[in-house]
Amino acid sequence: MATVYLALGSNLGDRHSSIRRAVDLLNIAGVHVRHLSTIIETEPVGGPLQGKFLNAVLEAHTELSPHQLLSKIKAIEGKLGRVHREVDGPREIDIDILLYDDFVLDLPELTIPHPRMSQRDFVMGPLKEIKKLSSHPP
Repeated sequence: MATVYLALGSNLGDRHSSIRRAVDLLNIAGVHVRHLSTIIETEPVGGPLQGKFLNAVLEAHTELSPHQLLSKIKAIEGKLGRVHREVDGPREIDIDILLYDDFVLDLPELTIPHPRMSQRDFVMGPLKEIKKLSSHPP
C-alpha cells in the first residue's frame, strides 16, 4: 500500500463542509485517511481577487496507482461542485497530490512531487504537522 499526502483547499460555499466531505469521499474511494492536519485559513495566492481559503493536508494509504488516484480526485472534485473557472481562481474544492511514496513522475497531467508545494506555506505548514503525527503510531 502506498502512503500519499494530499492538499485540500476551498474558498467557495461551506468551506469546512467541502473539506470534510472530500475526506469522507476519499475514504469511500479507497484512499484511507490516517491523519488530517489542522484546517487553516489563508489568503489566496495568485489569480483574481477572491475570498480566503481553508486549507489542510492529509496522509492516507491507498492501493490506487497515481493515475487512478488522480482520476478519483477529479471525480470527487466534480461531485463536490468544482467548476474550473480560471487558473488560480476561486473553487469549491481543490485536491492536489503532493507526494506518493517516493514516486517521481513528470507528465503534463500529473507531476509528483507537486511542483509548487515547497513555495506554498499553506501546504508546507500542514504537511510538517502531518509528518510529525505520522512518526507516532496511530
